[in-house]
Amino acid sequence: MDFNEIKKLMDEFNDSPTRELEITTGDFHIHLSKNETLFQPQPVAPSVEASATQVATAPLPEDSEEKMTGQIIKAPMVGSIYLQSQPDKPAYVSVGSKVKKGDIVCIIEAMKMMTEIKSEFDGTISEILVDNEELVEFDQPLFCVVEG
Repeated sequence: MDFNEIKKLMDEFNDSPTRELEITTGDFHIHLSKNETLFQPQPVAPSVEASATQVATAPLPEDSEEKMTGQIIKAPMVGSIYLQSQPDKPAYVSVGSKVKKGDIVCIIEAMKMMTEIKSEFDGTISEILVDNEELVEFDQPLFCVVEG
């Protein structure tokens, strides 16, 4: 692809509802994303890729999870997290909510598929580590659950 074709592709991408686009042909590779954080498949090492918007991510400090007491519910996939079933409904859980193993704590949307995320532990939600509609990464901590 030449520069004008790439520019046209980026303009059309920016005007479309598509959130992410990746094209690989021969030795050419482009990854366009409107998401706030870059998609990084696991366990591939991060690489520099073309993006429709410049975004940067700051990983959690390595000891941040260790500072959290209790069990951590982590994202099993990349996607948009929803803490409530519908915009006008209450959140599935809040700080102080009692949960049992198997209780739904949120939904992650990936590729128009809604996946219920269930607690892996019995206990009380002590921290909610994400915001509603935030883009989450694979294995990102979502909730902290303490005994009780």
